[in-house]
Amino acid sequence: MKGDRVEIVVDAGDTTRVYEVVATRAGRRVEVSIGRGVVEVVEVTRTGTPVRTARFMASKVLALVEDPVAAR
Repeated sequence: MKGDRVEIVVDAGDTTRVYEVVATRAGRRVEVSIGRGVVEVVEVTRTGTPVRTARFMASKVLALVEDPVAAR
């Protein structure tokens, strides 16, 4: 749903970086999958077509925070 959000905190050597993937339009959602050492966060449409994808090495991910929109 519009407003779904996932924040990813990644180790970038001497510092950390925060990335955010947000469902930008009505009907879109954010999906998270973890496998084979890769964390993938994808914004998808109602039909399942990916719009934006962010991939991170699982060993570098410090935190993954999912913030879903409350059901209305």
